Amino acid sequence: MADPALHPETQPLKQIAIDYTPEACSHCPESNTITLTFDHRGGARWRTTTRYLYGTFSALIQCPKGNTSGLNFNIYLSSLEGDKSQDEIDFEFLGKDRTIVQTNYYTTGTGNREGIHQLGFDCSDGFHEYVIKWGHKEIEWLIDGKSVRREEKRDGEGFPEKPMFLYASVWDASYIDEGRWTGKYVGCDAPYVCVYKDIRVPAETARECSSDS
Repeated sequence: MADPALHPETQPLKQIAIDYTPEACSHCPESNTITLTFDHRGGARWRTTTRYLYGTFSALIQCPKGNTSGLNFNIYLSSLEGDKSQDEIDFEFLGKDRTIVQTNYYTTGTGNREGIHQLGFDCSDGFHEYVIKWGHKEIEWLIDGKSVRREEKRDGEGFPEKPMFLYASVWDASYIDEGRWTGKYVGCDAPYVCVYKDIRVPAETARECSSDS
């Protein structure tokens, strides 16, 4: 079978579901733009309405400005958020330092495959393109057209193979590891706004399934 990641036909994202705080998430299908806001209400999380089994996922993202210490903003794939046996592939921005991004992937709930990448820019200064290419035997993360990480499936080791939703959120992660991961939350520049545009998903690998299965 041909690897879907090697045939990256994509289409604009037309419909989303909002998992929590819908008033902090705005979606304009016509312009293919989604805005997440973190303030006194907390953050919000959106996802696609269907799962996908392999393919290319991308978005132009402008991360929040100001003192974002403590916050996590992201775009990622997950078979089901909150499931302890999820498969997952991540781009995560750590609010304490907007010049880096963390990548990771999980198989049946096990991660610990983090990688830290220097961006060469502040992720809040304009829009940059983030791409995940996910195939049967390979995952590749790209930023502005440049590959920053590539992982191949190894014999005897797990690899993401469950159909996954595309998710994105902004949340306060300052309680994790006593603030060492994303920093201590300060909040002096709230509201914090993360903007996603030109979000694209695979054209041919959607799987019809409910969000709670």
